Amino acid sequence: MPGTNLTRDEAAARAALLDLTSATVELDLTVGETHFGSTTVLRFACSEPGATTFADLVGAEDLTITLNGTSLDPAAVYADARITLDDLAAENELTVTARLPYSRTGEGLHRFVDPADDRVYLYTQFEVPDARRVYASFEQPDLKTTFTFTVTAPAHWTVVSNAVTPEPAPAGEGRATWAFGETDRISTYITALVAGEYVAVHDTYVGAHGEIPLGLFCRASVQPYLDADELFELTKQGFAFFEEKFDFPYPFGKYDQLFVPEYNMGAMENAGCVTFRDEYLPRSRQTHAFYEQRANTVLHEMAHMWFGDLVTMKWWDDLWLNESFAEWASHWALVEATKYVDAWTGFTNARKNWAYRQDQLPSTHPIAADNHDLEAVEVNFDGITYAKGASTLKQLVAWVGIDEFLAGLRAYFKAHAFSNSTFGDLLAALERASGRELTSWAAEWLQTSGVNTLTPVVETDADGVITSFVVEQTAAEDYPTLRRHRLGIGLYDVVDGRLQRRTEGAGYVEVDVRGERTEIAELVGVRRPALVLLNDGDLTYAKIRLDDVSLATAVEHVASVEDTLVRALLWGATWDMTRDAEMRATDFVELVLRGLATETDMTAVGRLPVYAGTAVGYYTAPQRRAEVAARWEAGLRELAEGAEAGSDAQLALVRAFASAARSEPALDLVASWLDGTASLPGLEVDADLRWALLTSLAAAGRADEAAIAAELERDTTISGQERAAAARAARPTAEAKAAAWAAAVERDDVPNETQRQVAYSFARSDQAEVLAPYLERYLTAAETLWEAKGVQRASTVLVGMFPLPLVSPETLARVDEWLTTSSANPAAKRYVAEGRSDMARALAAQERDAG
Repeated sequence: MPGTNLTRDEAAARAALLDLTSATVELDLTVGETHFGSTTVLRFACSEPGATTFADLVGAEDLTITLNGTSLDPAAVYADARITLDDLAAENELTVTARLPYSRTGEGLHRFVDPADDRVYLYTQFEVPDARRVYASFEQPDLKTTFTFTVTAPAHWTVVSNAVTPEPAPAGEGRATWAFGETDRISTYITALVAGEYVAVHDTYVGAHGEIPLGLFCRASVQPYLDADELFELTKQGFAFFEEKFDFPYPFGKYDQLFVPEYNMGAMENAGCVTFRDEYLPRSRQTHAFYEQRANTVLHEMAHMWFGDLVTMKWWDDLWLNESFAEWASHWALVEATKYVDAWTGFTNARKNWAYRQDQLPSTHPIAADNHDLEAVEVNFDGITYAKGASTLKQLVAWVGIDEFLAGLRAYFKAHAFSNSTFGDLLAALERASGRELTSWAAEWLQTSGVNTLTPVVETDADGVITSFVVEQTAAEDYPTLRRHRLGIGLYDVVDGRLQRRTEGAGYVEVDVRGERTEIAELVGVRRPALVLLNDGDLTYAKIRLDDVSLATAVEHVASVEDTLVRALLWGATWDMTRDAEMRATDFVELVLRGLATETDMTAVGRLPVYAGTAVGYYTAPQRRAEVAARWEAGLRELAEGAEAGSDAQLALVRAFASAARSEPALDLVASWLDGTASLPGLEVDADLRWALLTSLAAAGRADEAAIAAELERDTTISGQERAAAARAARPTAEAKAAAWAAAVERDDVPNETQRQVAYSFARSDQAEVLAPYLERYLTAAETLWEAKGVQRASTVLVGMFPLPLVSPETLARVDEWLTTSSANPAAKRYVAEGRSDMARALAAQERDAG
């Protein structure tokens, strides 16, 4: 964001000075293919007449500015994306007219032309600070106001915003004007505009508080994949659940959900106008895990309508509260109100592991981060903000009780509707409702960094009876906080070849753990089980260790555990032990191969091969890597060929095998599936699977440009173009890597999603030789990338193209030298430091695997 940073102190000063009355925004989308017209009228009071402040506007051309009837010289007052406003009156009116550029990075007003039919599609994405790319504003969450949008566009387009869509009025020459009604008071970042040749399906939710018009929108070429019945059913289930639990009617009149192309995020909670990446309307077969995650995203954004949109954080310090609450609430709603009753298992298998990794990086931060400016905010949309925060809220619910938690929420919504609040406001409401003191809980959980490790220490007598049971708690040296944990402890035995929780006696106890050592008196005198599972039920957020007996049991019997959440906890514990160099990567790979055979949670079946693939490519000792890789490849082939015909597991395992294929026989099989000379019963090799198979061949040097071009002729959609770009970047040649580097790093004309596909397909673990020149190129680019390319493009490169395949002590030393001497933007250095941490972890794991 060159020249567009805003500090918390600046925002506080501006909020103290101004009180917004209204914002009127007129947009002309018929100006041309590169720019649009924007006119904004802001009406506001000033508490100190004569004072100076500023409005925000990025990239303006042909600018005119009028303040209280006086024309201002843009050359004198407009610089660094700010319009200086001097000598304010008690009541003010600012009018700004400009020509602004369409975006190709997914920030601001993004313009897309569908290669399938040349139709045009626009959408806005404003979080964190990008409304100012579309209209003049006071861009901060606590300067709420009402908005009135008027949009002129081609008459055959669909135009949607936060308010109910009006009938368009003819504007001549094939144009029309949509004059939207005034919104309630909302923040700039949740205003929205979606326009273009979208197609729509409508329905109505009828609930206890009346009717809510519903709309689903997508590109014309994607319409065959719009499963409207499924999405409407989920939407209605969500409204029924949240309106009852929150005891507050949906506040924004209508609810449109729009699936848009080249989207940077999963979705965005614009008030009444929610946008989603249109990959959520899949053209090819997906597993149950995909639909569970999509359902979670739908309910996550819906929860934001209350928590974030109705009641909005005062400043981005409470970003975590918005996202953590929506993350927790969506999983809670999935389990309680939809068919996705095992959603917490998926959370543990994927989202929580994301949080654990993020929390052990050098960039770890408190859940309630110190977001002192917008640049700090931009990099904190991470696993701590989302998944650790949601885990902590789950712990808070266990601490105070769900009924008390909801009572506090209901009071909070009523007290702060259509205004701004802080976490202190919520905490006070929860304390009043629960009668519990929560300030100290908040201090240890929300205002400190790092993750605790909980380890069972079990002593027995000669007969195997427990004489002492202690839960030991440790913390990282740099983040020494020991927290209070409410957690379950499960005792498991092997019965008839299956690992089951003990039913007689103390098979499960729920306890409070605090400090370095917590004696569990309830388990003294109990026969020692085959496996002790701390955090059974996954109530708390902590790394869990298995003692030697329990680890041996887990390795031998994980496939026989019936409860999906128990398996998820065992997967999480063993993966974390592998990442911490406490378990050999080779053993983890064997464990995954054993467990995948019977794993039923599709999130696990999708994620475990990713974890094991990392173990093979980066954590195994170099001298045994080829052997382990061959075992991994052969094991996945056996699992894929033995999976039930047409099952989700078959599809997931075929994808995993294609990703792991390295030997000539394996690549021959991949090629035969692609060309149809061989097949698996029940397996449909559709468009997306074809690209997965082809990319596997490309990465191994078995598919050249001609093969990729031929596949692209079969699939001329934007998805096909993006997948082709990824396949090209995957090839192990100097020419392919040079072209990928240019596309992702040097060029500015590559759309955001295509750039992302290229960047994340570039650095492959088995291509170190061809990637060797890119260590210095990466570090050189990182010096200036943040300022030169902006948040979206820079972060994509810095994360996706970090030279992890060059893992070695020498590479680590070079990165350390760069981090010590570089003057790069702190955000850029953060991402490089995260990659460096992954490399150091890989070296430690390799040393453990060699032992």
